[in-house]
Amino acid sequence: MVGLRALSRLSAFAFVAILCALPPAFAKTLQVGPDRELKQPSDAAAAAQDGDTIEIDPVKDGYFDCAVLKASRLTIVGKGDDVVLTDKTCQGKGILVVTGDDVTVRNLTLTRARVPDHNGAGIRAEGKNLTVDHVRFVNNENGILSADSPDSTIRISDSEFTRNGKCEPSCAHGIYIGHVGLLRVERSKFIDNRIGHHVKSRASRTELVGNDIEDGPEGTASYLVDIPNGGGVLIEDNIFEKGPKCSNHGTAISIGAEGVTQRTPEIIVRRNKFTNDQTVETVFVRNMTATEAVVDGNTIAGKVVALAGDGTAR
Repeated sequence: MVGLRALSRLSAFAFVAILCALPPAFAKTLQVGPDRELKQPSDAAAAAQDGDTIEIDPVKDGYFDCAVLKASRLTIVGKGDDVVLTDKTCQGKGILVVTGDDVTVRNLTLTRARVPDHNGAGIRAEGKNLTVDHVRFVNNENGILSADSPDSTIRISDSEFTRNGKCEPSCAHGIYIGHVGLLRVERSKFIDNRIGHHVKSRASRTELVGNDIEDGPEGTASYLVDIPNGGGVLIEDNIFEKGPKCSNHGTAISIGAEGVTQRTPEIIVRRNKFTNDQTVETVFVRNMTATEAVVDGNTIAGKVVALAGDGTAR
């Protein structure tokens, strides 16, 4: 028979397990809008505690506002179509400055971020673990700029990056991810970005799956993808296009251009579609690491060298 003391221990473990499965007891939903008590997203961000949700109503002409998201396990979400935060930045960094951990940003448009050092971002990511879902980044210096956080994961899905980028004098990009553990971008669109790269990642592992990354007829971006320090790479099932006005004519995807400073266990580039709309030849994958790149099953149109550097292309 099981003793009373053992039963008590089992009951205590079961009670703790149930508590862990429940949502935070005091998590709140903070509502923002012209007819709400909280009129601006920054009002809700200042009041938010760990585990809360901020819901933002649409407003004509958007919110001239920025916010610092200090709470962890926070979700900030636009309700309805076209919830816009525009023109204003916080701390000289961005429209949303995320310092909390495990934050989710969903269904917003972040546009026209400018700061004095020309490195303003729609989202400045400084905490650990960020999820970005159905967010539009339009005409910012950086769409997303992240700090180094080696154990962090940044996930971006179903989002759009349009007309971001600048080089005055340093370059800003569609997204610029620092030394994090994992960057995964899926089902997102990068179009008509300017001067900088569409995607720049120093992550230990970078995964780009099912995206549309194109210069278009007017885009002036440099690389479509820049992975300057190596790291694990998976690039599959994307659509890539290098346009006639791009600022770097010779390379679409660059790996290791600034020196390989981290372990690069694999480089896999497969089942992508790449079109070069320039009149000059370009390299689809330029591999400057010693890791053998596997460039396999891609569909290529225009004047293109499939691979320059170590590896195989087939």
